[in-house]
Amino acid sequence: MKILLYSPYLFPLHFGGGERYILDCACLARDAGYEVFLAAPAKLLEKNQLSLLAPYEKFLNRSLEGIHLVAAPFFEQTSFVKKLIWTKQWEEIYYLTDGSFFFSLAQRNILHIQFPLPIAKKSFLQNWKLANWQVKNTNSFFTKQYVEKNWQTKVQFVHQPYVDQNEFAVSAAIKKQKQILHVGRFFSQLHSKRQDVLIEAFRLLIKKEPELLKDWRLSFVGSVEDQEYFQSLQEKAAGLPIDFFTDLPRQELIKKYQTASIYWHATGYGVNQDEHPEMMEHFGISVLEAMAAGAVPLVIRRGGLPEVLGEKLDDCLWDDLTTCQEKTLELLRNPEELTAKAKLAKERSQYFSQERFRQTLMEMIGAKKHV
Repeated sequence: MKILLYSPYLFPLHFGGGERYILDCACLARDAGYEVFLAAPAKLLEKNQLSLLAPYEKFLNRSLEGIHLVAAPFFEQTSFVKKLIWTKQWEEIYYLTDGSFFFSLAQRNILHIQFPLPIAKKSFLQNWKLANWQVKNTNSFFTKQYVEKNWQTKVQFVHQPYVDQNEFAVSAAIKKQKQILHVGRFFSQLHSKRQDVLIEAFRLLIKKEPELLKDWRLSFVGSVEDQEYFQSLQEKAAGLPIDFFTDLPRQELIKKYQTASIYWHATGYGVNQDEHPEMMEHFGISVLEAMAAGAVPLVIRRGGLPEVLGEKLDDCLWDDLTTCQEKTLELLRNPEELTAKAKLAKERSQYFSQERFRQTLMEMIGAKKHV
């Protein structure tokens, strides 16, 4: 079976949850015996294919051997007919949409929706395009809720990302440090990670409880996509015990997770969720990874984050900066509670297993019928 996976975000290079998701799907399809191809711009394929995939192998800390790149017409200005005929060669196309749709003549068309983007009143043509995708799935129940409401379409599957427990296992030799961590790309548009809000929260914490916060540091990890925004964060953090780490290798990122005691996340802060669901954290893979490493998540009650934490960690959610600070101080004052919450976080992360992810993927791509 030949399957094409297409994400408009892969090329040029991006390193976020969406890229991890589509590559996880590619690897598992490959391991199931599929002949796997990733759509790429023809002009980039003039270079060595290995050099295009190498940054993602570093990002994932995993081999992408056996996954092929193919020149696709989606990246260029060409005729509708040419694009349509090109899709006919594929038995399956798996498309991570950016909010746009296209007609496909593949035998099976699967649409993955990561953003509940608002869509203006759909035309007959838009409805027809959407209907062309027989299987639709989202990355969270949050996204599913808003897509079904705003797009007026049925979503058959929720395909939440997974976390590899072995990758984040903390050995006895690794000790938790007085560190609050946040992982996320530095950009100000759409679902900005709102690192600016977290800097302000940390500044106020130190001002309120300087002795309790002694030796505690806030660490930001992520790739820089908006240099101006990144510089503004550095200026805002000047004089505070705050560190910035950009473009860390996967193994170094994992060490940050393993040594962090608390994990903060504020995507969607100050935004009305019902009016702008696209500006929320639609799932929160970095939060899940932090939990797998035993960091206690203190995160905003927005988007897909409540479903990541689950019922037992509901009291780790906050709605405003004051509550975020209060919950943080409570944990700092009570090391036993911090340890107990870390255990709950680790246990909850085990729900999002690779096997659960794989089973849903195989059902969507029809592997039970074809492999």
